[in-house]
Amino acid sequence: MSEPLSSLDLAQCAREPIRVPGAIQPHGWMVSLDALTRALVAFSENWSGLLGPSPDLNRRIEEVFAHLDFEVADLARNDGSSSLGHMSVGGRTLHASAHLRDGLLHVELEAQADEPGARAPIYMLTRQLLPRMQEAQTVEALCQLAAAAMKQLTGFGRCLIYSFDADGHGAVLSEEIDAGYDSYIGHHFPGSDIPPQARELYKVNRFRLIADANYTPVPVQVVSPEWADKPLDMSLLQLRSVSPVHLEYMRNMGTLASSSVSIIVRGELWGLISVHDHAPRQLDYATRIACEHLGQLLSLQIEAKEDNARISQEAELRQLTLALVAHLADSDATLQRLVDHPSLLLRIARASGAAVVLNDECWTVGDVPDDASLQQLVEWLAPRTTDAFHTARLPALCPPMVDHTRIASGLLALSISQVHRQYILWFRPEVVQEIHWAGDPRKNVDSKGDGRLHPRRSFATWREELRGRSLDWTPGELGAALELRQALIGIVLRRAEELAEVASELGRVNKELEAFSYTVSHDLRAPMRHIAGYVDLVLDGEQLGDRSKRYLSHVKDAAAYAGELVDALLEFSRMGRSALRRVDINLAALVGDLVREFDTPQPGRIRWHVEGPFATLWGDALLMQVAVRNLIGNAVKYSRTRETPEITLRAVSTPDGDGLAVIDNGVGFDMKYMNKLFGVFQRLHQVEEFEGTGIGLASVRRIVERHGGTVDAKAAPDRGATFTLLLPRREALLAVSTAR
Repeated sequence: MSEPLSSLDLAQCAREPIRVPGAIQPHGWMVSLDALTRALVAFSENWSGLLGPSPDLNRRIEEVFAHLDFEVADLARNDGSSSLGHMSVGGRTLHASAHLRDGLLHVELEAQADEPGARAPIYMLTRQLLPRMQEAQTVEALCQLAAAAMKQLTGFGRCLIYSFDADGHGAVLSEEIDAGYDSYIGHHFPGSDIPPQARELYKVNRFRLIADANYTPVPVQVVSPEWADKPLDMSLLQLRSVSPVHLEYMRNMGTLASSSVSIIVRGELWGLISVHDHAPRQLDYATRIACEHLGQLLSLQIEAKEDNARISQEAELRQLTLALVAHLADSDATLQRLVDHPSLLLRIARASGAAVVLNDECWTVGDVPDDASLQQLVEWLAPRTTDAFHTARLPALCPPMVDHTRIASGLLALSISQVHRQYILWFRPEVVQEIHWAGDPRKNVDSKGDGRLHPRRSFATWREELRGRSLDWTPGELGAALELRQALIGIVLRRAEELAEVASELGRVNKELEAFSYTVSHDLRAPMRHIAGYVDLVLDGEQLGDRSKRYLSHVKDAAAYAGELVDALLEFSRMGRSALRRVDINLAALVGDLVREFDTPQPGRIRWHVEGPFATLWGDALLMQVAVRNLIGNAVKYSRTRETPEITLRAVSTPDGDGLAVIDNGVGFDMKYMNKLFGVFQRLHQVEEFEGTGIGLASVRRIVERHGGTVDAKAAPDRGATFTLLLPRREALLAVSTAR
């Protein structure tokens, strides 16, 4: 990129009074009248040359316009400007035009050429050019036709048509030149050549003529006391004097006459039709009007061509979007399913790579950065994106992407959730461009030591290689991405509603099952005790043989074990039915008490390692004691076969909460059975080896999940196990409660 102007130079450009220059070009005359009273407010100082020197010049000028026949309302309806036709002033026939601005009527007078009649440029334009423009297939073809017509209309030696990019730089699309003129086709002009305020003025006044770059401005004299300290806004005047910097720019370019017509597309300055000549050259009013109409025709045709191309592209992209959404809706509707259809996903954004990021997981297709870089990119995007983000210069904006310039210079990102990190990312590769500038854009300020801004002196081709950029994202592609986002949000919401219905039904069923299990387990306790009691009576009161005693002993043991299962099931159902009574729990004290409890039967048998400091938990003290006792009891039970059992109780703290890890050197288990570990009545070891009902770990999970926490396990056969319990912090729970 070219180096920008210094802040001083930019300020000087911004302050330049291009709308209120206080002077006009010398090839015409102007007056400013009060729009209501027609009293003289200001006039150009060259009127004395038209009417002759006179001590009462002001009165004589007023007399010229005393009988001016038109309505101010007509000007207001005509965008503030209108032709007044011919006037005879000082023995000369002049053309007059009027402009309404800020309550003032500005009238311009210029020399009038002979009436061309049917040969008028506007008729030639309509007859010859319009049918050919309607047949043109591309914007470039339109511009070439317009350049040839503009050059023919004006008789100037060179015509350029160029468009502006997002940075204000102009790219020459078409050109018509005479011999002896430099060619600028395919060249770029830096945005500093036409500063923002000048581009805004081109939207207000769509035609500009500079007849002679060596002209001496004619000052405008204000005679009304009311306007003595007010600048006259001359934005609509064709005779308005232009910046001396621009006149110097023209002379440096070898251009003594120039004219420009604005190309306005959808209300914005799309580009310019610009003609140049080595010698001074005038344009009469009829030719100027034809040039303006040419600009309007070209603007309309460009807008139509771009709209047709956009509509065609949008229709194609919409079909791709619908196909991708249909595939997603037929699946489980999770966003990662998008990568199951890589061709559709890439074609929607004309991308070479795409990624779906859901929190810490990534699914990718095509050429994309590695997962770690994608996570860095998502972190960078989070504060910058609410729905969509796009750029063709990603490495310049996001430092972590510098190493991925080749495959990820362009980025289009969609954020699907405002709560979770859910993004769809499309990437475009670097496209190395060689830009041909009309002169070195880095030398757009030429200091001559006079403290004034000067334009560059040379317009010789200067080449620049641009790297770190991709092709720009088109409005159609951005629109298709946003449509996809809306469709995905709809699918996700519908899926969430379905899951909510399922969860509600599961909640109802779970409550029924809890009630059922509570009733059954409660009702089974008495029969089991009766069986055990009657067996004891039989054993005590009858003369039985050894075989009968053995059978009855088995019955008693089975009844006792069944009773234990019933008691465990009853306790398990109570855990889901009772309300939580949350208090601050001193985890260090709880761990200390349980270590002493389990060490009492065989003091010193187990080697304990307590690694704090432990956090204060927020939960139901009784239930959390049950959960921690079960975890430590499991560690004691499954490490008892070791010569020296070792159990470590370690404090754990993560961004998600605080808790405890219970680590033993026991028999462990195979992780492929992890899904059974926390299930009710699920056992990974034979009951003959290790006693138990299979309810303990299920109870731990139920207690922890009711607290909003998590419990996890890692192990390997014969290498011990680690169980980790985490509870959310009190402030996090209170924040969620407040948000609800």
